[in-house]
This record gives sequence, structure tokens and C-alpha cells, in this order.
Amino acid sequence: MSSLTSLDGLAAKPERAASGTRLAVRRFLRNRLAVVGLGVVVFFVLFCFVGPLLYTTDQTHTLLQQVNQSPSGAHWLGTDAVGHDELGRLMYGGKVSLIVGLSAGVLATVIGTLWGAAAGYAGGWIDAVMMRVVDAGIAIPALFILLVVSAITTPDLTGLVLILGLISWLVPSRLVRAETLTLKNRDFVLTLRAIGGTHARAIIRHILPNSVSTVIVAATFQIADAILLVAYVSYLGLGVQPPATDWGGMLSSGMTAAYSGYWWLIVPPGLAIILVVWAFNAIGDGLRDAFDVRGRA
Repeated sequence: MSSLTSLDGLAAKPERAASGTRLAVRRFLRNRLAVVGLGVVVFFVLFCFVGPLLYTTDQTHTLLQQVNQSPSGAHWLGTDAVGHDELGRLMYGGKVSLIVGLSAGVLATVIGTLWGAAAGYAGGWIDAVMMRVVDAGIAIPALFILLVVSAITTPDLTGLVLILGLISWLVPSRLVRAETLTLKNRDFVLTLRAIGGTHARAIIRHILPNSVSTVIVAATFQIADAILLVAYVSYLGLGVQPPATDWGGMLSSGMTAAYSGYWWLIVPPGLAIILVVWAFNAIGDGLRDAFDVRGRA
């Protein structure tokens, strides 16, 4: 009888997990701002990655015969100071911004998750030392570190992702550590340790899977922060170098021309940055509410 009961319990666990996932999805879909944010992200992903396949432009060569043209049927968002089609430039720059933002956000979340889980699970002086490292890193503004590194060396796309990831993992580590401090005293972790399970197995098989909601929410906010940081640095001329560009670089190169009335050089990339950052933050808020057990009905 006891074996049948345990089998029933094991069979019920996937059902409860599936039910919890469906409930989280329903709660997320009831959040209108989060759904709109998801739609905005999907639109910009299609715009930046599929758009160039349908709207082909020359973003490499200087085209002096079409410099600073206003929006028209030939160039829907006009052209810039070297003759590049601004709509095509917006797609091209958006692809760079999204790739760097997504990659750096994921990298920062992975590093922060592993660091926070290890610190919280170890506890004691190990936890104290690891979290003092985090506190020291948080005390230094990420933008300041990024500007110093960019001034010393001009990073390529991969280098920019690594730099952003290595300076942005601090906040996720604190969130995952807090979750780990609660989970490590749960019965399933204590049982694993009692039967001889290793610390690594406890973290990988139990701590991290049960922290997935915290990790996902942290990742959305990290992506938004990374996109903003890229825009800041590129605006100051220390990001990706021409002919490559991103939305921040487009803003920087368009500021001088904007004083002459060429508004189309700064409004589209500025709106794109605002919308994408807002969208990821809205998704993060929606996911946080969806995974919040205390708020479930």
C-alpha cells in the first residue's frame, strides 16, 4: 500500500508542475502591460532580423548623392549624413543592440545564478566572503567600469558582450542566493544530503530547478539593463565602431544633424530604445507576478 501511495505521489508531481505552469501562464496573460511588452519584443525581433531580408539597403558604402534626405517613398525614414537609409540602419543597429543585450543579459544571469546558488548553499564564512565581493562590485557603477574599459580598448561585439556580462551579474547573484537560503532547508534537499548526495547534485538537481522563476525574472531585467548600457556607451562613441552601429550609436551620430532639423536621425532610434527597454521591464514585472505564489488565486 505504501509503495502504491508513493507511486501516486510521483505521478502527481508532474501534474502539479504542469498545473502550476498553466496557472503562471494564465496570470501572465491577464497582465495587459506584460502582454503588450511581449508583443513589442516580438515585433522588434522580427523587424531587426527578418526586416533586412525584405528591405535591403547598403549600410557599408558612403552614398554622397543621397545625404540627409527627408523621409520619402524611396527612403521611408530618410537618410543619414553618409547617405545610409535610416530605416535599414534602424534594423541593422537594432540587430546589434538586441544581440548584445540578450547575450550579455543571459551571460550575467548564468554567472550570477551559479555564484548566488553556491554562496547561499555553502553558508558560513564562504557565503560571507562571496557576498562581500558582490557588495563591493555593486558599490562601483557598472557604467563607470564600462566606460573605463571601453576607453582603454575598443571592444568588438564579442568583447562588449563579455564586458557587459562580467559587470552585470551582481544583482542576479543576490536574488538567487536569497532563494537558495530558503530552498537548502527544504525536506527534499535535506533528504538528499542524508542519503549521501553531493553538494553539486543538490544544487544542480534541486536548488537551481526550483529557482527557475527567480532566474527568468532576473534575466528579463538584465537584458533591459544591458541594452541601456550599450546605448550609453555607444552614444559616447565607445561602443561598436563604424560601419557597424547600434541604436545608441545612431543617436550619437544623429545629434549634430538633428540641430539642423533632421529629426528622423534621432527620433526612431530613441523611440526604439525606450520601447524595447520598457517592454523587457514590463515582461519582467509580469513574470514576477505570475510566479508569485502569494498572489495566486
